[in-house]
Amino acid sequence: MESIFKEIVQIMHQDYSGFKDKKGWDNPNYFLQKIKDLKVSNKLTKELFTEIVKDYLLDFKDQHVYFLQNDSVKTRKLELGFQVRRYDDRLYVTEVSSENRLKCGMFFKSLEGITVPELVELHKRLLFHESAERENWAHILSLYKYGEIEDLNGNQSLFQFYLYDKSPYSPTYSVRSISENILKMTITDFMDPEAISNMLNENDNLLESTEHWIIDVRTNYGGSDASFYPLLSYIMPEEGINLEDPEDKMLFNCTNENTVRQLIELDRDIENTQDKQTLLFLNVMKKEWERNKGKGFVEFNFEELFPTTIFKGKKTPNKIVILTDCMCGSSGDSFVEICKQSSKVTVIGRPTKGLNDYTNLVCMKWNNEFELMYPTSRLSRIEKGKGMSGIGIQPDIYIPWSPKHLEDDIDLKAAISMLTSLGV
Repeated sequence: MESIFKEIVQIMHQDYSGFKDKKGWDNPNYFLQKIKDLKVSNKLTKELFTEIVKDYLLDFKDQHVYFLQNDSVKTRKLELGFQVRRYDDRLYVTEVSSENRLKCGMFFKSLEGITVPELVELHKRLLFHESAERENWAHILSLYKYGEIEDLNGNQSLFQFYLYDKSPYSPTYSVRSISENILKMTITDFMDPEAISNMLNENDNLLESTEHWIIDVRTNYGGSDASFYPLLSYIMPEEGINLEDPEDKMLFNCTNENTVRQLIELDRDIENTQDKQTLLFLNVMKKEWERNKGKGFVEFNFEELFPTTIFKGKKTPNKIVILTDCMCGSSGDSFVEICKQSSKVTVIGRPTKGLNDYTNLVCMKWNNEFELMYPTSRLSRIEKGKGMSGIGIQPDIYIPWSPKHLEDDIDLKAAISMLTSLGV
């Protein structure tokens, strides 16, 4: 495992697309010594090794970097069965899956006697120094056995945490009519271009005849940008918009190792894909990686994909509200950022997750026991201090999150109110 850690350090210092921007941020010797000490005392387990690597990777402050343990012991995925969000000094239950002892709106005042402000200070590296409404508490909760909770009637008690089989994720691609002139579209990821295309085709009449749209991507787990291209004809104005920014380039770190790893994944994706547009995208990516192997940071040529960067839209809809939150990331970030350029669009809610400074992830595996996922491309705007890490794509109308969101869909009401005031 010591040799694996050294390989990980080499990848983060050479192949990771943020290695130049973050040179000197990490302290690998400190973590390597921890591994050596555990090895000498015969206490080094795969689980401890995984935690040490994860701790090391936090130094890079990149939520697009993941390290996983994948052996047979870890095939059963477990979770606490609920999610929380911090507001002031409380952790409010915002979503319940398997943990049926909880209800949305209950809140934790402490974990094992440690108050929430103390927890924030104690785990600031895990929280990425984010603002309260952007913090991810899932991993921190898993470090504790119980918390002090207050229920909806004001009763306080100690609540012991249990682990449950992880609930299967089921994506949502839906369209429904809210009123004669308003429809709501919900897209929870951009992973399935065929499903999104089918959604548009099946609702063609409704989409073509409804003047005002609300697109809800408050929860969107990303996927492929190619999946949302069919939506742009509705979102962009009739006169068109040039989406090319000559001052903002995506640069791919074409090391030999990155190229080999990317080609393995691209070949697999090509074999398993039937959608023509997605296949074109994958084949262009493959050609560019092969052409630039070993050249370091390079801008890819996507002219075959985009012979023009000017996107022209339809007359209908004439106004679109996009609902966003910090659980919208990766391709979700891209979607919101592109849509904001349209005169039709108003973004309401909270800033997106902000993952796209470093993207195009690739995977390095070790004997099917461990795997490291890391980005291989970066945006040139980072050099000008215009990155989105920890900031996200800002909404046009900011609505701070509060526990009132658990009682009513405040964002949706704001969108409907705005669109209704416009008339037809």
